[in-house]
Formats: sequence, C-alpha cells, structure tokens
Amino acid sequence: MSATRPSPSAPTASDLRRWRQYLADEKAEAAVYRDLAGRRSGEERAILLALAEAEGRHEQHWFDLLGDQVGKPRRGDFRTRSLGFLARRFGSVFVLALAQRAEARSPYESDSDATPAMAADERIHAEVVRGLAARGRNRLSGTFRAAVFGANDGLVSNLALVIGISASGVPNHVVLLAGVAGLLAGALSMGAGEYVSVRSQRELLEASTPDPESNSALPHLDVDANELALVYRARGLTPDDAAARAAEVLNDHSLADQEGSVDRHEAVGTGFGAAISSFCFFASGAVIPVLPYLFGLEGIAALSVAAVLVGLALLGTGAVVGLLSGGPPLRRALRQLGIGFGAAAVTYLLGLLFGTSTG
Repeated sequence: MSATRPSPSAPTASDLRRWRQYLADEKAEAAVYRDLAGRRSGEERAILLALAEAEGRHEQHWFDLLGDQVGKPRRGDFRTRSLGFLARRFGSVFVLALAQRAEARSPYESDSDATPAMAADERIHAEVVRGLAARGRNRLSGTFRAAVFGANDGLVSNLALVIGISASGVPNHVVLLAGVAGLLAGALSMGAGEYVSVRSQRELLEASTPDPESNSALPHLDVDANELALVYRARGLTPDDAAARAAEVLNDHSLADQEGSVDRHEAVGTGFGAAISSFCFFASGAVIPVLPYLFGLEGIAALSVAAVLVGLALLGTGAVVGLLSGGPPLRRALRQLGIGFGAAAVTYLLGLLFGTSTG
C-alpha cells in the first residue's frame, strides 16, 4: 500500500470536498475494472482485477486522510459512472479506449495531497489500459474497419454529388437519378477494387509460399555444400543464421515455414466476400444523402435534411474512428464532419457556377 502524505495543516472544507470526490471516483474506477474483468477470462481478466486492486489502494489513501470526516458516500463523477454503465452492458474495446483517456487525465500529478506513487500508478494504468485496448482493436476484424471507412466514403462522395447537382438548378428527379447512379457506381467501383486487391494479395501470397514438393529434394542434398542455406539467405537471414536454419531443416526434412500459408490466406479473406462487403458498406453510406429525394423533398428542404442526416452519420463514424485509434472521439468526429462538409461545399459552389454559366 502506498504511504499517505498528510496535509501539513488541518484540512479545509475545500480539501475535504476534493478528497471525498477522489474517494468516490476511485471506488467507481475500481468497479469499472471489476465489471470489465467479469466479461473477460485468462490474462486479461487478471490484469483488470490487478488494476481494480490498485484503485483500491488509492481509495484507501483518501479514506485514511479523511479519517472520521469521510461523510456520506458520494457518487463518482459522471464520466466514470458512464464507463461503469457501458462496462456492465458491453465490456468492449470502446470502453477500454475511454478508460485509457480517463486514466491519462488523472489530477494526481498536480495535487500535493496525492503521493508520487499514486501519480505514477495512474500514468502506468493508462499504458496498461492502452495495451488491453490495443488487443481489442487487433481482434476487431478488417470487416469492421471496412464498414466504418466504406460507409464514410459513401456519405461524403454521394453528398457532394447530390449537393453539386442540386445547386446547378436541375429538376428534382435528375438529382435523385444522379444520387442513385452515384450510389451504384461508387459501390460497384469499391466492390470491384476490393475484389482485385484481395485477389492480387492472395496471388502474391501463393507466389511467395514455399513449394511443398521441395521437401522431396532434401534427403538428396549435398550436406557439405548445403545449398539449402541459400534459400534462407534469399529470405533475408544472415549467412550464419541461414546456415543454422538449414541444418535444422535437414534434420526434420521440412522446408516449409512453420507458420504455413493457410492462416495468412484466411487473414486476407476471399475476393468475393471482400467485394460484397465493400459494396454494402459504401451503399449504406451513399443512400443517406438520397433519402430526402426518395421521400419527395425538393430544393433547400431536401438539401438541408440531407446535410443534417449525413452530418450526424459523419459525427458517428468520426467518433468510432477516434475510439478505435485511441484519439479524442469528439475531435475526430468534428474533423470528419469538417472534411465531409468541406467537400460538399466545394461541389455546391461548382454546381452554382455551372448552373449560372449554362442558364
């Protein structure tokens, strides 16, 4: 348990309020980690329980300082209670990302009533939670990331298209047709591009996978010349490491790498599956700017509704990207919104110019 550092004089009312709030926050943070641990197993569960134990030591520090002036139990701050609510119901990587940011904002380094050990604990806790969040991010499938970025592409590109066409002054049905055409063209382009990309990657993996038929040549190699070492030198090993690796392979007569190529191919996925996913993700975003026109809205009303709907969606995808990257969700959301609306504004001005010059 970390040693306490009593206040040099009798605590003021402000000190007592601050200590009581710290005590409540530490209790709430420990509960968050216990709730997260309850939804995990193995090493991650043990790490989260250890974090909860550390928060318990911090809680004891404030309890000792308060002594018989603990007062009525308080609730943790809103942010920590929100994390607890999410942890009990979801326990996802998003909760860990938020907990990481909460740990990084600890006030203990600037508070003379907290010990240096407590301030150091909080800084290290942020790194521990960062590591756990990174594990969760790595477990998120590429499909999930593709969903976020594919939908965002559809939102921005089709909003820009619809707004630009609408600003040129063409009839409502032309704007609708342009929006639907943009949706289909973009989604098909994304799907085709993803198919080619994944197929090409699989073909490259196949080309670089050791030929299992090469194993039949191993028993007949000249051990003294040991040309097998050249294989490993070609793969990037130093001459000494290549010779050692070749000696091992000659003993077990297996040239193929232990990792094999099956897992790598599975990680890449299939071209057809990637194409369908990309098509659907892009279309899910691109359909949003078209919705007001599908429901019969026209002119400024349709543009306004489309902008609001897309703005909300951009804020959502930006926040998700922020959580996945460990960055501030609000800042990422606003950045996404700014980029999307910036592109739409440019095409709107071009549409106005085009409509004026041809009118």
